Parts: sequence; C-alpha cells; structure tokens
Amino acid sequence: MNQNPDDLKICSLLPSGTEILFALGLGGQVVGVSDLCDYPQAARDKRIVSRSKIDASVLSSDQVEEEMRRLLEAGEELFELDRDWLYSNPVDVVLTQDLCYFCEVDAGQVMGALNGMLREPRVEVLQPRTLREILSSIRQIGNACGAIEASCRLVEELEERISKVVAAVAGSLTRPRVFSVEGVNPLVIGGHWIPDLLTTAGGSLTMYPPGCPAKRIGWQEIVDYSPEILFIDLCSSDLDRNLREVPWLASQEGWHTLPAVQTGEVYLIDHVYFSRPGPRVVQGLEILAQLTHPEIFHGLVPPDSVLKLDPAMAGETSPEEINRCFRPYPG
Repeated sequence: MNQNPDDLKICSLLPSGTEILFALGLGGQVVGVSDLCDYPQAARDKRIVSRSKIDASVLSSDQVEEEMRRLLEAGEELFELDRDWLYSNPVDVVLTQDLCYFCEVDAGQVMGALNGMLREPRVEVLQPRTLREILSSIRQIGNACGAIEASCRLVEELEERISKVVAAVAGSLTRPRVFSVEGVNPLVIGGHWIPDLLTTAGGSLTMYPPGCPAKRIGWQEIVDYSPEILFIDLCSSDLDRNLREVPWLASQEGWHTLPAVQTGEVYLIDHVYFSRPGPRVVQGLEILAQLTHPEIFHGLVPPDSVLKLDPAMAGETSPEEINRCFRPYPG
C-alpha cells in the first residue's frame, strides 16, 4: 500500500482483527469496530459499526439457539451493519471474516453493504483455520495496512513462544487424552485451530484433525472418548457464563464416569484466549500447556482466567449446583 499508514482509516468488524491492529501499533487508525471488539481497552472507545442482534451474554445456549433459528427462518441477518455510517465516513481498509457467520458479520454481508460506494475500501477477509494460518493472517493485515515490518516482528515473537512450548513438551512421556467443548445444549466441539492448540500443548486428540470445522456432536461421543482432561471454553463466554452453562453438562448420563471428572481435571477457561484468532491465541496455547503438563509449565495462566473442578465436592453435589464446585486456578 502506497498510502502513509498514519493516514489510513481502518474499520475492523471482528475482535481478532482489532486485536491484531492494536498489536501492530495501528490502533490510532482504527475508526470503526464491532460490538465485541473490547480488547485492548482503547478499542472500546471506537465507533461500533457492527452489532449482533443476539446478546449471548444474557441468554442461555438454548435461548441463543432458538433466537438464531428465529432470525434465520425469518430471512434476517444475524448482525446489524451501519451502512449509513460507512457511506458518511469512508474508510480505506475493512477487516471482515468468512469463517463463521454466527460469530461475526461475514464477508458477504459486508460486501453487499459496501457495494456502490463512490470509493470502495480495500476489504481483507480473514479466515484462518490453523495456528499457522493465524500467524499468516497477521502478516495479511500488515501487508494491507502498511505495517509489514511490525507484522513480521510480531509473528517472530509469537513463533518463538510456540517453539518454547513445543520444545518443552517434546521430552514428556505422557500425552493425556484431552477434549475441548466450545458449546453446550447443543454440544459443539472446538474445531479449526483448537485441535492444533490441544496437541501442540502436549495433549492427545485423535478425534479431530487441525483445521477441521467446528461441529455439533452427541454427548455419547465424549463419554466414549473418555477424556482425561476436559476443557470447557464456550465461545463468546466468560467464566461467569461458563459457570451458568456447566450444569447442563453435569446432568448428562456418564458425566461422573469421565476420568477428567473423577480426577478433577475439568477446566473452565475464558473464551477470549481461544475464539479470537489473534495474538492471544498463543497465550491460550500456553494456558493449555500448563493445564495439560503442570509438571513442566508454571506461571502461564493469567489471574481470573481459569476455574478447576474440585472432584471431592463435585461427587457430593447435584448437577444443578455443580458450578459451586469450581475453584480459581491456580489456587
């Protein structure tokens, strides 16, 4: 791009894109964001251009599912895009995604909104499916926004952190069976880069390969897999929402027979380290590495980001009150 990066006006319609822009030093050029772009703190002061019609923070999973179905059956978009603002405030670059139309406004809706503008902006569609592709998307944004050197430096830093995890787990004699749940009622497995993270962190996951799509599964698949470590990092859910949702899992037949439940190796994790394919995904990898191999890793779990099941207490507690059995990790 020939234009001076300092003069760019950028609209990022997905949280991962916004996080990448700020990490590249381009936060000052961001003029529009989505309602989920809340990191770093400065992103919250930007104009909200895209907003979900469904507030998952106040609805249960089955209520979100019902509302999604209602909107789709009515032929409505799941997101409101402020087309008038985009016309009145021309931007140079728009970041969007084409990976999950439930999570953020997708490229099709964005292209439709921009069609016919006197000066259409450059649209960068991000769709990483693996850990390596997340790093490539950082370079993609750097190339589009005139921050090539900054993007190369950031990728090198992240690659170094990934390599440290890989080297540390290489000598481990154990690879516990791990499983990650990204949605309940209905159950959804963590696809795309999640299998990458789980195996790179030193776990064994034979059911789903890196890059596979997220998909709905039956509870029996988890029972049959018998995970030794169970991660519950529900998409678009902080720890409070995870706690509200976990009783549904505990009410399923076979919950108490899972090795992970019997030993207390069940973890609730803030979704921001996994559902946003940007720099903090590498922090998510480090978190998983410590939870999977605490004998190797220490000090990688941020405060207030993980809760761990107390197995003794859980064995005497009804499914409806299982959320009382989770304690901050590390204690």
